[in-house]
Amino acid sequence: MEESKIVDSKADEEAAKDVIDQSTNVTADQDSTEDVESTDNKDTDVVAAGSAAKKKKSKKIKLKQALGVGKKNDEDEEASGSSSNPASKLTSGMVEQLLEMNPSLKGEVAGMDKEKAAETLKKLDVADLLTGMSVSGKNQKDMASYKFWQTQPVPRFDEAQKVEEGQIKDIDPEKVPKEPPPMLEGFEWVTMNLLDEKELEEVYDLLTGHYVEDDEAMFRFNYSSSFLNWALKSPGWRKEWHVGVRATKSRRLVAFISGVPVSLRVRSNVFKSTEVNFLCIHKKLRSKRLAPVLIQEITRRSYVLGIFQGLYTGGIVLPKPVSSCRYFHRSLDWLKLYEVGFSPLPSNSTKARQITRYHLPSSTSTPGLRPMEKKDVGAVLDLLERYLKRFDMAPIFDREEVEHWLLHDDSAAEQVIWSYVVEEPSTHKITDFFSFYCLESSVIGNQKHDNVRAAYLFYYATETAFAKEEKGLKERMTMLMTDALILAKNFNFDVFNALTLLDNPLFLESLKFGAGDGQLHYYLYNYRTAPISGGVDTKNNVDASRRGGIGVVML
Repeated sequence: MEESKIVDSKADEEAAKDVIDQSTNVTADQDSTEDVESTDNKDTDVVAAGSAAKKKKSKKIKLKQALGVGKKNDEDEEASGSSSNPASKLTSGMVEQLLEMNPSLKGEVAGMDKEKAAETLKKLDVADLLTGMSVSGKNQKDMASYKFWQTQPVPRFDEAQKVEEGQIKDIDPEKVPKEPPPMLEGFEWVTMNLLDEKELEEVYDLLTGHYVEDDEAMFRFNYSSSFLNWALKSPGWRKEWHVGVRATKSRRLVAFISGVPVSLRVRSNVFKSTEVNFLCIHKKLRSKRLAPVLIQEITRRSYVLGIFQGLYTGGIVLPKPVSSCRYFHRSLDWLKLYEVGFSPLPSNSTKARQITRYHLPSSTSTPGLRPMEKKDVGAVLDLLERYLKRFDMAPIFDREEVEHWLLHDDSAAEQVIWSYVVEEPSTHKITDFFSFYCLESSVIGNQKHDNVRAAYLFYYATETAFAKEEKGLKERMTMLMTDALILAKNFNFDVFNALTLLDNPLFLESLKFGAGDGQLHYYLYNYRTAPISGGVDTKNNVDASRRGGIGVVML
């Protein structure tokens, strides 16, 4: 998952005017080589936030806008009869900018001469080119791992467009090492026991201090212990898939990666997979190239169990996304979001107008809507199973998994998941359901607020989806999601987040979701398939005609 916030489209348009004249000499921040045993300096977060706030007109935004990404009008292009692929219009200067901002792509064409590299880039899908770019040291160092990915069974950017569906590399379980590779001197592998509250707390502390931030270091995900229990202990979870690295002397946890089992369908093929998440490395160790080592270890542990495919997501571009979705955000407490720098104040508006714009009714309107109960699991499973068949890539759930992912655990210290069903009064049939989960973000360097309470749209389904030509689906989804917003507001959430997956493009704009500055790229490990639509067009705008691709909601 990637931190995202609402973009200021007006500022983006102004920044676009001088993009070509901008220098692209961007140097990644150097990692500190100080001993990780020392106490983290919280003041640096405040300084970083203050500095980043002065750099909102980023080169990333400028290059995107110069290439037309985010602009809704295509009249000029259509009138000229030019190519519909913005990538084909890249100048040599833009190519150089692009490669400097995206070291992963740069690595893919490192062995080519300039002319061939430019031609290769111009043939790529624009989503591969323009999403996930970063001028921040954080992402640049992560993306520099392209050398590692070139050795892995993953698709390459320069592959032929027509691909043969299926496993890339055959794995012989007998040849898989039974032990992990040697760890750096002073550190050692551990398997975390998340049934132990102390060890769960250690994972929480590592993620809280060192996990995903937005590009401007203003927000950082803040996973609660209840959330981690929910996310990391789904049915079939295995202790050995909770991989840690400790400092040998102090025993401090300095790195972590995890996986949970998922049965995944990609078009007509179904296979067992490991859903990999929560890759986190202590900030002072990020120059040590631990990320590839952690990835190889979770891969090895999957191979040992006979699982040869992986599913993962990221906010940066690596070789090679199977799909890319965009984040959208619906303000629930606009004033708070403005005060923390999450939501901009449009130049033609006022605070009072913005507050009024995002006002919601106090009560829901869908007849028969009620909280989901355990007795509903079977009906919800049946409805969800049929609904997800409409998408190219989707999980296949069983009853136990539906109960785990959608029902609130009364023993949890905090509520993580909210699920609601619509019961037809006369037949008592479950015709619809929706769910959302809670994930807070810490606010860095703000004197008034220290957190943003975010609701994330999770799985949902409706019988209306099966009507001929989807008649009434947009209206039904709009009604259901309006009620989801109302319920989230009533539970004191500040913002409601959603991606352009499932049928979300039908209602995002009409319900006043604002486009975010973050993308989420979906990757398959050791599996090749043709690109899957992510609900956005070639300019990264929401596009309802490009639904039907991604049906997997990852945390």
